[in-house]
Amino acid sequence: MTSTPTLSEAPQVAVNDIGSEEDFLAAIDATIKYFNDGDIVEGTIVKVDRDEVLLDIGYKTEGVIPSRELSIKHDVDPNDVVEVGDKVEALVLQKEDKEGRLILSKKRAQYERAWGTIEQVKEEDG
Repeated sequence: MTSTPTLSEAPQVAVNDIGSEEDFLAAIDATIKYFNDGDIVEGTIVKVDRDEVLLDIGYKTEGVIPSRELSIKHDVDPNDVVEVGDKVEALVLQKEDKEGRLILSKKRAQYERAWGTIEQVKEEDG
């Protein structure tokens, strides 16, 4: 039979081990990602359903990519486009919809990247 450790035997953690309140808030702030509608973010696919894909971008919740925002092809099966573990870029369509979800678009991120490449080539060619 095991005994419960006494107070003197239990590991002790001091409140000040995390530093000052400012240090604590700075550490939290460093882990939060900031972005706006229209920004391109990168993340990892964590779930694939018929209607949507969940993307972990390091935000407070996973981002949702509706299946219509996955590919330029219509009525595509999300499992044919992405799989769990894939790293993808997505454009932030809406930081919070009426249900508080982060709405993303993979296809619009691809459009933005392609347009940026076109502009870069045009500038280089004069």
